[in-house]
Amino acid sequence: MGKLIWTTSIVPYGADETIYIVVDGLGQRGTFHQEREIERTELESVVADLLSGQFNDPICVAAFNTLEHWSKDISTDVAREIQCRCDMDSCDVPQYLAGFMELHIGPASQLALRRA
Repeated sequence: MGKLIWTTSIVPYGADETIYIVVDGLGQRGTFHQEREIERTELESVVADLLSGQFNDPICVAAFNTLEHWSKDISTDVAREIQCRCDMDSCDVPQYLAGFMELHIGPASQLALRRA
């Protein structure tokens, strides 16, 4: 008889909510030593965590809802929200988010938003 293997589900209990996941690269360090929760249930938490440097090298942000059967890459929306908040606070986007911002809204968009 074969051995039964149990795996952990990524679907949260009470799945009637939208879950946001930040895909974090390894960055310059090349290894990942920090253990932390990667899913959030609020978009505000995602934006706040990105702005506070909780991720080494954010690559993209995905949202999904298993009950409603949809998923979406919301990286561009998150990048625009970060840019908007930095513009409102009259500060530059943190350097650790530069790659994420360039990937999703590009350097030209950042300059256009900064001048507006």
